[in-house]
Amino acid sequence: MIIDGKKIAEDVVAKLNIERPLLPKDVRLGIVLTDGDMATASFVRIKERVAERLGIVVVRETLSPDATTEEAIACVERLAKMTDGVVVQLPLPKSIDTEAVLAAIPLSQDPDVINPDPRVRMVRPPIAEAISEIFLQSDVAAKQKKAVVVGMGRLVGAPAFELLSDLGAEVSAVTLEQGSLEELQDADIVILGAGKPALVTPDLLKPGVVLIDAGTSEASGKLVGDADPRCAEVAAVFTPVPGGVGPIAVAMLFRNLYALVKSRG
Repeated sequence: MIIDGKKIAEDVVAKLNIERPLLPKDVRLGIVLTDGDMATASFVRIKERVAERLGIVVVRETLSPDATTEEAIACVERLAKMTDGVVVQLPLPKSIDTEAVLAAIPLSQDPDVINPDPRVRMVRPPIAEAISEIFLQSDVAAKQKKAVVVGMGRLVGAPAFELLSDLGAEVSAVTLEQGSLEELQDADIVILGAGKPALVTPDLLKPGVVLIDAGTSEASGKLVGDADPRCAEVAAVFTPVPGGVGPIAVAMLFRNLYALVKSRG
């Protein structure tokens, strides 16, 4: 089964449109980003299109490639004063202390759930919500299944690992520092978030695997995932890039924004 992420996202957005009159007329989402990355630009465009459909104003703050940590934090603080939610589009330039910038996002305005503050939130990271929705629509039960997460970044790997643990899976992680891709060979569920084009090939996978490819990068001017597209021939459930997890995660970001706005009355 190849997951049609655009259709699932469309269903989520349609429900949000029905709920939109329950929110204030003027809802704003702030986005801090750096120019020059194709994957970043693609995700921002998707967010802006969904925001327009929902009557939500997007306010951009664009950082220069040589921006400082202080300038990035100032962008977050400005947006926090004028919007209902703040998104910091990663990656930021290497000259910036990403952890410090993310820590500047107020918890009540963090629909990405990306501020490193460990306190419990009222919403879950969009990628976790997207994976949950795919599992639900594909009748995938993670309990007691062997799951492997490739990459432990803050946007995909870490929240995916936590979700699978919460669902009762026997989950392990593969990164540059730990584990091996050989672990995929007997995994029932694989979540990819390394950002390495065609990192995973069909020979590494168990037939019938649930393969969620949330790794996005650029290769030859195109957006591609961590999985070789031929992996779809081996997997029972497969998410393509583009058009798989990405649109669903964006829809879930706006569902989180709704929840945060409602919580403030």
